[in-house]
Amino acid sequence: MAEDPFKNRAAKKCALLALALIAACSGPTKQTFFELLEPCTSEQGPSDAYCGSFEVAENPNDPDGRKISLNTVVLPAFNADSQPDPVFFLAGGPGQGAASMARRIDGVFQEVRRQRDVVLVDQRGTGKSNVFQCKFREDQEAFQDSPPLTEAEVEKCLEGFDGDPRFYTTTIAMDDLDAVREWLGYERINAMGGSYGTRAALVYLRRHPEHVRTVVLDGVAPPDMTIPLFTARDSQRALDQLLEACGDNSECDERFPDLKDRLETLLADLERNPRAVRVRHPRTGEETEATISKRMVALTVRMALYSPLAGSLVPLAIDQAAKGEFAPLAGLMSSSEGLEDEIANGMYLSVTCSEDYPRLNLELVDAESARTFIGRDMLDSSTEACKYWPRGEVDRSYYEPVESDLPVLILSGEVDPVTPPSWGDDVAQHLPNSRHIVSPGTGHGVMMAGCGMRLIGEFIDTASAADLDASCLDVQAQPAFFLNFSGPYAVQEKESAE
Repeated sequence: MAEDPFKNRAAKKCALLALALIAACSGPTKQTFFELLEPCTSEQGPSDAYCGSFEVAENPNDPDGRKISLNTVVLPAFNADSQPDPVFFLAGGPGQGAASMARRIDGVFQEVRRQRDVVLVDQRGTGKSNVFQCKFREDQEAFQDSPPLTEAEVEKCLEGFDGDPRFYTTTIAMDDLDAVREWLGYERINAMGGSYGTRAALVYLRRHPEHVRTVVLDGVAPPDMTIPLFTARDSQRALDQLLEACGDNSECDERFPDLKDRLETLLADLERNPRAVRVRHPRTGEETEATISKRMVALTVRMALYSPLAGSLVPLAIDQAAKGEFAPLAGLMSSSEGLEDEIANGMYLSVTCSEDYPRLNLELVDAESARTFIGRDMLDSSTEACKYWPRGEVDRSYYEPVESDLPVLILSGEVDPVTPPSWGDDVAQHLPNSRHIVSPGTGHGVMMAGCGMRLIGEFIDTASAADLDASCLDVQAQPAFFLNFSGPYAVQEKESAE
């Protein structure tokens, strides 16, 4: 391995001085930027990124009390004459740390970086910002069902956390973000959020509008969404669209007839009689015992709906499971392995138990989850823990629509199972300088779909969505369904002979 030139203190000082001089030519913000941050190590982020941390009070009302260090990564703009307003990317979850995903984000934001810095901050409770992550069931094996958390499990998690869960809400976190903005020397930012990050971006817009230039909302989850009240309803909508697309496709319809009825029959049977089966792990190849329950199958199907490509496997998986063969479902289950390590579940509960749980209406819960393939399973899992979780203070005004005349680009995936276009429509009503673009055949997140990132870059450059040509998204469509294990277009003679 080549020696790191920055290990030499003299070389490091010279390099930083040179960068500062270059930056001084393009504006005062860059000089502050290079004075405050250090080149990232290979563990921290991309080779050309800069890393640092900023200290804030855990309790905003006690500035002399306990402190939290906010992990920050900046991906500098490529051009020396870059624009002074960076893009602040706000991650989803709740529970993902933006700075901790710096490598992945860098790969997507190359076009944006031509003219602007990209700033990534691990929100308090995520990544390396006093992460609030609990290993509730460390000994749980793959393909084993995970029932709602018990009071003892919640208490054990809280006892192991070095902090106060009441101060890990979105409002406090967005004040943190503005403090980082000021620390880095930026006057205005372009706030961009994905999924829960859109809630965070909207909260930032309401609290710090004077420091916002533009906003991008990709997969809208506004403050009044009440996670996870509408999860079952919105997931059912996405599943219905998928099954309808299969029915409209002659090959899929012929190969997998009556899918909706067969899924309902399967789930009802598994609810009464969960299966203990042997399956081979698709990644490791090891054979293991799996408990196949109604809840487990429903949540696996829901996760597959996030991505239309994964959704193309759902008809085959349902068909095989209805015949007693659960290997395809096991494959879909394994595709989301590792996600629990990326989401700080303690931070997730601090947000949802404070901001969403108090607003849940049990009658509405039953109405929204009735006649859906998920039912109350996801909601019960989350709300059981909230019975014992400390809650932060959330003002009633938090749930009022965010109003602003600033330029806002709203993006929604047509078949998104968690943040469907209806949420974007609701938010757009109160943002007169906004435009809502729905991407056909797209699941959760438009930035990765076709020309999505190019449109975002054009919007940020012009600070206007009015003239964006979004026709490039029209080519997006549901991927061809897998008709058997060989793929969408495989010849089926062998299967027909059987």
